[in-house]
Amino acid sequence: MSGHSKWHNIQAKKGKADAARGKVFTKLGRELVIAVKEGGPDPAGNSKLKNVIAKCKAANMPNDTINNALKKASASNENYEEITYEGYGPNGVAVIVETATDNKNRTAADVRHVFDKAGGNLGTTGCVSYMFNKKGVIIIEKESTSMDEEELMMLAIDAGAEDFKTLDEVYEITTEPSDFSAVHEKLEESGIEFLEADIQMVPTTTVKLDEKGAEKMERLIENLEDLDDVSNIYHNWEE
Repeated sequence: MSGHSKWHNIQAKKGKADAARGKVFTKLGRELVIAVKEGGPDPAGNSKLKNVIAKCKAANMPNDTINNALKKASASNENYEEITYEGYGPNGVAVIVETATDNKNRTAADVRHVFDKAGGNLGTTGCVSYMFNKKGVIIIEKESTSMDEEELMMLAIDAGAEDFKTLDEVYEITTEPSDFSAVHEKLEESGIEFLEADIQMVPTTTVKLDEKGAEKMERLIENLEDLDDVSNIYHNWEE
């Protein structure tokens, strides 16, 4: 999700992630199934699978759990369809919701209900996605690495990173989607741990909300995250 202030309170974010870990792992398992079915179980020849595995590791999914999920995915008869919804939250905040579903009618109804309940509305395909660019995003907590800023920046840039930003508690590295795996692998080889590592939709502009609007937006995001079929949520709210 967007907004630099997203990273102001790392401990709060970690606590929330820990509490939701079971649900997160279940959703990542679906993404692994889809990636394996699309391109096979070998990440060396399946770039989508390689990216999902990077996301799993950033979410602290144990290697044994990842390997078991890959074995299950290879033998799975489950058929999930990836569907993206676009819409508007409070004050016209642009929202993109990526889902993996085995029942698109159920998912569409659930997503629409959450938008309606929050005072937003679903739009047509393309209504807000033009306000986002697809990028590889890698977030590294400053306290988790012994490298200084310049050393880490040069390592990332040399590996093919597009941009490197220093924020309050983290370093934010962005790449073109095609360069994400190479940059991620180079950093991983150097012993870097990731707070987040994924291909994301990054907003080109952001929207500020007053306190009431922010509360509505938080509820919208939380209610979307509670839906089993929702994989990712992106928005242009400046948190």
